[in-house]
Amino acid sequence: MRGPEESFRRARALRRNMTLPEVVLWMHLKGRQLRGLPFRKQHVHGRYVLDFYCAPARLCVEVDGAHHAREDRVRRDEARDAALAGQGLLTLRFDARDVLDDERLDGVLRRIGDVGEARLERGRA
Repeated sequence: MRGPEESFRRARALRRNMTLPEVVLWMHLKGRQLRGLPFRKQHVHGRYVLDFYCAPARLCVEVDGAHHAREDRVRRDEARDAALAGQGLLTLRFDARDVLDDERLDGVLRRIGDVGEARLERGRA
């Protein structure tokens, strides 16, 4: 879904200035490294810029920093996730601290891979 030009400008800027947790996760997602799932970084979908997106699985992966815990941001994220779900996309959210911790990162990657594979299987059935 094509978004407004402002979303594309924002996505380009975000690609150049990824946060450390985003860079760490991208190192595991790029080039189909995670179970062959093709991910894009800072993908524009309508008016939203998704941290990571796997089109065949219709799966969004978001890395949330501390500011996502603020009440106003929680409501905004919930509304965004609901809007995307209305379009058939599933959003998985992970705390940035989990991505930066080697032991918890394994669980993050396992969850992304499991959900991505399950969504692909459902899509083929």
